[in-house]
Amino acid sequence: MEKLVTTATVRTRMSRQKSRDTRVELALRKALHAKGARYRIHRKPVKGVRREADIVFGPARVAVFVDGCFWHCCPQHATWPKNNAEFWRAKIEGNRRRDMDTDARLAEAGWLAVRVWEHERPDEAAERVLEIVTSRRASAGLKTRVQGPLSNI
Repeated sequence: MEKLVTTATVRTRMSRQKSRDTRVELALRKALHAKGARYRIHRKPVKGVRREADIVFGPARVAVFVDGCFWHCCPQHATWPKNNAEFWRAKIEGNRRRDMDTDARLAEAGWLAVRVWEHERPDEAAERVLEIVTSRRASAGLKTRVQGPLSNI
């Protein structure tokens, strides 16, 4: 494999990118919690599938993934780097293929993958997620307990 041409600044910035508990993820979790939702974080929804969801609503079988606009090629904000363009295109397209594969594997197991983009407002994303979770709970005949402003999802 060819050695990548990069600067020390870029190398340092990229090495500091968090993969979990990001600012966006924490804001979404805070918004969900404020609305009364209870969930698990950083779990593998399906055994045998080596993919971890950022937020998991087990009984409703909803797995939430908070995707970065750069890393997952957001339709609104995606950019293609000029330096090491071939490497980054392959990396980002590989991430997209993995995301689609994850969504398909979860669907096969009866789960729904929900994708939240980093540019979405946390309160709006939380509302969208809760609507999906509430709907799936109702269709599965699961009870909801009232706790706080919304039912305990």
